Amino acid sequence: MFDIRAIRENPDAFRKAWNRRKDGLGSVVDEIREWDAKWRAATSAKQEAESARNANSKLIGQAKAKKDEAEAARLMALVAEAKSAIEEAGEEEDKARKALDDILMGLPNLPLDEVPDGADEQGNIEKSRWGEPKRLNDPKDHADLGEALKGQGGFPLMDFEAAARMSGARFVALRGKLTRLERALANFMLDLQTTEHGYEEMSVPLLVRDQALMGTGQLPKFEEDLFSVDNELSSLEFADKILRLPLATIDEMRQHPSATLNLLESIIVSHKVEEGPIIELRDLIRDEIVPEIDHAKTLTDEAVSGLKDRISELRSIGYRPQFLIPTAEVPLTNLIREQILDAAQLPLRFTAHTPCFRSEAGSAGRDTKGMIRQHQFYKVELVSIVAGEAEGLAELERMTSCAEEVLKRLELPFRRMLLCAGDMGAGARKTYDLEVWLPSQNTYREISSCSYCGDFQARRMDARYRPEPKAKTEFVHTLNGSGLAVGRTLVAVLENYQNADGSITVPKALVPYMGGVDRID
Repeated sequence: MFDIRAIRENPDAFRKAWNRRKDGLGSVVDEIREWDAKWRAATSAKQEAESARNANSKLIGQAKAKKDEAEAARLMALVAEAKSAIEEAGEEEDKARKALDDILMGLPNLPLDEVPDGADEQGNIEKSRWGEPKRLNDPKDHADLGEALKGQGGFPLMDFEAAARMSGARFVALRGKLTRLERALANFMLDLQTTEHGYEEMSVPLLVRDQALMGTGQLPKFEEDLFSVDNELSSLEFADKILRLPLATIDEMRQHPSATLNLLESIIVSHKVEEGPIIELRDLIRDEIVPEIDHAKTLTDEAVSGLKDRISELRSIGYRPQFLIPTAEVPLTNLIREQILDAAQLPLRFTAHTPCFRSEAGSAGRDTKGMIRQHQFYKVELVSIVAGEAEGLAELERMTSCAEEVLKRLELPFRRMLLCAGDMGAGARKTYDLEVWLPSQNTYREISSCSYCGDFQARRMDARYRPEPKAKTEFVHTLNGSGLAVGRTLVAVLENYQNADGSITVPKALVPYMGGVDRID
């Protein structure tokens, strides 16, 4: 979230900063100011009505004490008017506040002035390089190398077909020495970050509630990139949304008729629905939803009430939708949500090795072959919690160097890129990408992204610190980075350490983690 007072006092600064983002969002400032004005007006009207009610309520007692029934009746009428005004203003206040919060929660962070302008990766600036790219004769890509290596029974050590049979596209099953190499990479990274760089290793939940993802910024804007865990509440909430039928939901049904149909079928079965609007809607979708969608608008409030009751019942016992984590950034950063830390506790530095789950909804057609872009992958994540902007920018340099050290010890050539405003993630104020050399593509590809987020996430999580005893609390500043993406590091090792006979030389730093194995044949 953002400080509404700051937007109110300096709208041009926010307009300028958001215009530097990919979609040029500066015009949203006018919408924010409009809802802010409505919210303040409603709040003021509510407070005035409350004051009038309170004042006249006292006068009623005085009038009755004087047995002035006419005056008492007049005052009671004024109190009744005030109560109606309070209720009406309260509704307007809630409506405006919700609209304001919805807008602010969906907006990206403000890029720092030092971040270069640019709409996409073409605007990124190379800051440094390390290592000399290996020029191999006719280099093979990692997928061809991995599939050519054989394990027990002659099965490939990198098996995309077996994974696809059980899970679909964008998954892989590793066998034998490649599995050990993947594990060796993760252990090497963790040991380096914990023993030499001061990060505390954590074991964290892989399932999180929606508010955790709201805190780090993946929700509400990027829900399509997440894997949700289907449960009764999420199904009922979506059904409730369908039954209300705003235009956005009609569009959703047009875009995802199969998913909507499956959802309705599951509700019909689980709730033993035999007739009514849900059945009608199911049949409508099954018979081609688009031509006759207006018929669905005849659904009544009665059809919604049962679902709303069940939703309220589940919420009352704390039952909320859950999501698989897209990165360990989410649970690691949320360790400090709703906390007030002492200045002496900062900085905090956490690391974790976890699987990550991403639907990659916006990446159709990109890197469909191999392990570059998968729905499930492993990563060693780095998260830092610091006191302010100066500390945060210094920590960004430190964190990026910690990630670079992994590549240096593996002797993998890489470069550091400063991302432009249009290519940064939504939560970042400044980001460095590390790109490793891939011989098969004759180019550098991203293997780590290290970002300074300022107080963007802390505001959403209500995470604060107290600079000194009895001082006013301030929001902490957060950073996150990959140290590194394990799968992509495996890809880089295979390609950079490949031999002409198809074997792979194990990097020296990993040989102790491989039990002395220095070559995969």
